[in-house]
Amino acid sequence: MGDSTFKPKISRTAQDPVLKEAEKAYMKLIEEKNRERVQKLNIISKRNRITGLAIGTGVLGIYLYSIFAVKQETFLDDFNEPVKVQQP
Repeated sequence: MGDSTFKPKISRTAQDPVLKEAEKAYMKLIEEKNRERVQKLNIISKRNRITGLAIGTGVLGIYLYSIFAVKQETFLDDFNEPVKVQQP
């Protein structure tokens, strides 16, 4: 691959715009709001994982209980096998 796929490097020159104090303060405000948003999303993500594990555990418990309950059924074992009639 040639150098044409890479973006050119940015070099600072005297013509670059200089940020005003108000713009810098606004950027800091946006960064702080973004940090708060990320913290809230991390808390929600943690709660979602805990909820998912709780639901999965409940489903697995119900499944295992039903499997073991069916294995304990003995009412079909009480039936006598019918006598086969032999034809002459």
